[in-house]
Amino acid sequence: MTNKIIVGSEEWCSLPGLGIKAVKARVDSGAATSSIHAINITTFKRNGSTWVSYEVHPIQGSRKVTLLCESKLIDRRVIKSSNGETERRYVIREQLQLGDQSWDVDLTLTNRASMGFRMLLGREAMGQRILVDPSVNYNFGDYTEDEINLLYGNKNMPSTGLKIGLLASNPNLYSNRRIMEAGLQRGHEMFFYNIQQCYMKLDASEPEVHYRDGRILNDLDAVIPRIRPSMTFYGCALTRHFESLGVMALNNSEAITQSRDKLFSLQLLQKNNLDIPTSGFANSPADTTDLIDMVGGAPLIVKLLEGTQGKGVVLAETRKAAESVINAFKSLKANLLVQEFIKEAQGKDLRCFVIDGKIVASIERTAAPGEFRANIHQGGTASLVQITPEEKKLAIKAAKTMGLQVAGVDIIRSSKGPLLLEINSSPGLEGIETATGIDVAGAMIDSIEKKLGWKRPLPVDTSF
Repeated sequence: MTNKIIVGSEEWCSLPGLGIKAVKARVDSGAATSSIHAINITTFKRNGSTWVSYEVHPIQGSRKVTLLCESKLIDRRVIKSSNGETERRYVIREQLQLGDQSWDVDLTLTNRASMGFRMLLGREAMGQRILVDPSVNYNFGDYTEDEINLLYGNKNMPSTGLKIGLLASNPNLYSNRRIMEAGLQRGHEMFFYNIQQCYMKLDASEPEVHYRDGRILNDLDAVIPRIRPSMTFYGCALTRHFESLGVMALNNSEAITQSRDKLFSLQLLQKNNLDIPTSGFANSPADTTDLIDMVGGAPLIVKLLEGTQGKGVVLAETRKAAESVINAFKSLKANLLVQEFIKEAQGKDLRCFVIDGKIVASIERTAAPGEFRANIHQGGTASLVQITPEEKKLAIKAAKTMGLQVAGVDIIRSSKGPLLLEINSSPGLEGIETATGIDVAGAMIDSIEKKLGWKRPLPVDTSF
């Protein structure tokens, strides 16, 4: 026992073979396997063996430091996470250094961005070497933020790239933070602009966009509109004004406008022969009975046209309930859709993230217990999924029909085949990046670079 090292519940360690000089690990003897945060994981062949390439962000809560790593693949395992979900992960073997001791450990690769630590040290890696004292932390020393920055060097890229404005409402949302980070990582100047604090000058000779303190924003190369539903009219007007100035918009105002109109978007999809759930729309309460019949009767879905993120969506399980809900909404002069209920979907749907006509990531969303609709904002869960060629084709064509460069396309699997539920012009990134480990925000920035013909400058050799 005297030969064992005593560690706390949190420790700084390193993985020299990967260039990870310091990473904060959670020491958890209750977990069997160890894991390291990794995204953009791909496999390749080297000398007849399978290897994995992946990116690691070793600093918790930051993507300023990105390390491109390669390891030989030793296994694939099904791992059950702390929330009870299972995931099939790649397993690598690397040297772990803790204090002045080092040994080889097996690590699974997974996206730990939403977890408290970039690394988890489980009991299999501890072996006969470690005793855990949960009452202490950092038995082998702690690092300050300045020391970590010095350890990894200055990773801030020079601002020699594009000037990109993110038009949104809340800079602290995961999606907005990730887009800002992804642009900065690629050397661009990123600016967050609150839509409500932008205003426009309409003039034939000198049109302008101003920001709250009078700053003129005409010199932006591109804007990324992330417009909340309540700001659709003004946000689209602002985006349209930028477009008139020659500023590229990642999703133009016309595409956003028509995607936000649920009825119009369904009519567009129908016009282009894309399969949707049978839906009904009427203005008068006198038409309620026929409206229910045309979608196959109860149970059915009632949707407010202005609803978002699952709000304003009601399951009416009986005909009487359907009549009551429809008539109640109509008495409030609310516009609504009645839609057939796809029972066989069992509370699941697919979210396909489409960028420039290609699917960059897909997940299956499962409704929370007691809910009928899959919605991460209301306690639902997301997991990796393999979509079919038919589903892939449907998602890509749906985004193209809406004219969206970036779209979250929601599909439900039915006995009739895949059906389009909705196309979102400002899809969230947290659920899909966490579940897939794919840098979706980076793919959005890549799209802007491609559209504007911008190429990342080669590093300058200063060794002579």
